[in-house]
Amino acid sequence: MKVALLGGGVVGSQVASLLQAGTADFAARSGEQLELVGVAVRDASRVRPGIPSELLTDDPAALVARGDLDIVVEVMGGIEPARELILSAIKHGASVVTANKALMATHGAELTEAADNAGVDLFYEASVAGAIPLLRPLRESLAGDKVRRVLGIVNGTTNYMLTKMDEQDASYDEVLAEAQRLGYAEADPTADVGGADSAAKAAIIATLAFHTNVTIDDVYCEGITAVTKADISAAREMGFVIKLLAVAEMTQDEAGVVVRVHPAMVPRTHPLASVRDAFNAVFVEAESAGEMMFYGRGAGGAPTASAVLGDLVAAARNRFGQTRSHRPEPYAAIGPRPIAQARTRYAVAIEVEDRPGVLAAIATTFADNGVSIQAVRQDGVDDGARLNVRTHVATEANLSDTVEALRVLDGVNRVAGVTRVEGVTAS
Repeated sequence: MKVALLGGGVVGSQVASLLQAGTADFAARSGEQLELVGVAVRDASRVRPGIPSELLTDDPAALVARGDLDIVVEVMGGIEPARELILSAIKHGASVVTANKALMATHGAELTEAADNAGVDLFYEASVAGAIPLLRPLRESLAGDKVRRVLGIVNGTTNYMLTKMDEQDASYDEVLAEAQRLGYAEADPTADVGGADSAAKAAIIATLAFHTNVTIDDVYCEGITAVTKADISAAREMGFVIKLLAVAEMTQDEAGVVVRVHPAMVPRTHPLASVRDAFNAVFVEAESAGEMMFYGRGAGGAPTASAVLGDLVAAARNRFGQTRSHRPEPYAAIGPRPIAQARTRYAVAIEVEDRPGVLAAIATTFADNGVSIQAVRQDGVDDGARLNVRTHVATEANLSDTVEALRVLDGVNRVAGVTRVEGVTAS
């Protein structure tokens, strides 16, 4: 079978090297020998370890339009020209394997429909959580179950940073500089620390878990740039750790899905709390199967290449057997819903005047807006006090109304912060 590769960077070179080194193994696993016939790169004159120079080309459009390709692997990233190249590959009869989370989170429905119409496969396991086998279990292993909720750590950079802030009592700026020095964070870390990387992955997860079309534009996104040492310390004192979570869950009436990415306090007893450094983990709650967690390395050349090659073997098996993988159809009645319909717990930090009646007024404000208080902690701050209020489950809309009312309440100096609380089982 003829295989073409779009992209010769860190992941692409790993894929090419492993594919050529394991020729016999891949033939045994897929049913037929896999031959790498071309690798599209920006500069074909540059030497690339693991990729024979005669395979390099700077004309990806011509490569995917050859007409004799069985599988095209796209690891170049970005939206364009990746989208046009994949559509061309599908048009010319090739199955496609991609690791492109941004593309699948934006144009996944279009590409999937094109593959369906052409009778070829489109695999994208590597687009979420690197080597962790997550998407295929959601699509296949849990096909007979009903997923209620998915929450997870899907960005290694931010998890590394939050781990160091918690364990070393370091500031955001300090851990970002360290992450960049070690290569965990890019020179421009915006996509990671701003949450966009996690939001793209959350859209893909939600699409598969809830059989609906979710794009990155449907995902509420909030990064970690506003997380402070004080936030980390307050969470630690309450027995929590702060993680950047991607959450996808059914609404209470089961008529829609809310997908959100934001920092959240997680109890230190929860499995996600122990996920340290640059590792990823995704926690799935299903109606019959119960709770499951998928854990492993979520990024890097080798882990991502592992997931790409797994998809490549699956695509090759289908070509050899003249079949293709089943794609679950979206449920027309279920679609994405706004963050206002999300239901979770909250930790609200409020700086107040230290005088009688303030706490009672605050408690009344929460109650008047339909939010029940679970616990209150008070610490002295200068000549005032800081209240850390934890709530029972409430809607995002009700909590937002509560915060707005608190901001104008007599005796409240400011609402210092709001952090969502996830992973608590008690109501």
